[in-house]
Amino acid sequence: MPINASSQHNKITIPALRVFRLSILIALSLAIAYAFAAPIPYMAPIFALLLGVKPGPVINLKALIALIIVVTLSLGIGVLLVPLLLDYSVTAIFIVALGLYFSTYVTIILGKALLGLFLTVGFTMISAAGLVGHSLSIMVIQGLGLAIIIAVVSQWIIYPLFPKALIKADIVAANATPETRKDSQHSNWVALRTTLIVLPAYLLTLTNPLVYMPTIMKAVSLGQQGSSIEAKAAGKELLGSTFLAGCAAILFWFLLDLSTTLFMYAACLLLFSLYFVSKIYQIFPSHFSASFWQSTLITMLILLGPAVEDSANGKDVYAAFAVRMALFIVVTVYACIAVYALEHIKEKYFDNEPTSLP
Repeated sequence: MPINASSQHNKITIPALRVFRLSILIALSLAIAYAFAAPIPYMAPIFALLLGVKPGPVINLKALIALIIVVTLSLGIGVLLVPLLLDYSVTAIFIVALGLYFSTYVTIILGKALLGLFLTVGFTMISAAGLVGHSLSIMVIQGLGLAIIIAVVSQWIIYPLFPKALIKADIVAANATPETRKDSQHSNWVALRTTLIVLPAYLLTLTNPLVYMPTIMKAVSLGQQGSSIEAKAAGKELLGSTFLAGCAAILFWFLLDLSTTLFMYAACLLLFSLYFVSKIYQIFPSHFSASFWQSTLITMLILLGPAVEDSANGKDVYAAFAVRMALFIVVTVYACIAVYALEHIKEKYFDNEPTSLP
C-alpha cells in the first residue's frame, strides 16, 4: 500500500513503519555491538531505543561528535569522584546525591533527557566502577561511547531504507511536539524522589561494583521512569514493567537456548522489539503508557546482557539471573515506596496553602 494513498492510510502506515524501523534498529545495534566485541554490547540496543523512539531525523556526523563530547564530559565526572570516594567517602556521597538531584532537574526543566541520563550514569556507574580500578571506569566510558556510536551508525544504515515520507512525517511530528516542562516546585519534588530512588542502589553498588552494576543501571532506569509518572501509577508502572521484563527475559533465554548464535540473538530481539515497540507507538491498544513498555524493553535488555556474559564466562546463569531479578524487584519496591512517601508528604504539608483573607 503506498505511503501517500490517503490521509487515513497515512495514520495507519506511518506508525507501523516507525515500529519496523525502530525494531530493526534495535536488533541491528545489538548484532553490530556483539560482532565487534564492544565492552558493554547490550547498551547499544538500549541507546538505539532511546535515540530512535522519538520521531525525528537521523543524527548527522556533527551532532554525533557533539553528543560524544557531551557524553565524555558527563561521564568524566565519575572519574573525578573516585579519589573522593576513597579518601572522603561521606563528602563524595553527598556530592553524588546533589549530582543526582541536578541531573533530574536538567531532565525536567531543560527537557534534556539524554543529558540528564548521562550525568546520572557519570555520578553513579562510573564512580562506582572506579573503585574497582581506573581501567574499569575508563572501559565503561569507552563502552558507553562506543554503544552510542553503534546506535547512530545503525540509524545511518536503517533510516535510508524507509520511505522519505516517513522522514518528513518525523520532522513534522518533532516540530509539533510541545515541550513538557513542569513548574519549579513540582520539579524539585520529582528531582528529590528520583535522587532517593537511585542513591540506595548506588550505595549498594559501592560494596561490590562488579556484582551490583546491573542493579544501579535498573535504578537509573527507574529514576528516569519515575520522573514522568504520578504516585497513583507508580506501582503499576514500576513494578509491572519489572515483572513483565523478567518474564520476557526468561522466555527470550529459552528461545536463545534453542540456537545459541548471534543471528538467533538478534532475530529474537527483533521479534520482541516488534511487540514492545508496537505497544510504545500504540499500534496495539494498551491500558499501559508508552513509558511502561519502553521501561519493560530496557529492563529486559539489562537482564539479558549480563546473563549472556555469564554464559560466555562459564558462570551459573540461572543463579545469577535469580539474584539479579530479586535485586531488581527489591529496588523497584523501594522506588514505589519512595514515590508514595514523598507524594504523601507533599500533599500533607506543602500542597495545603492557607486561604487568603478577603
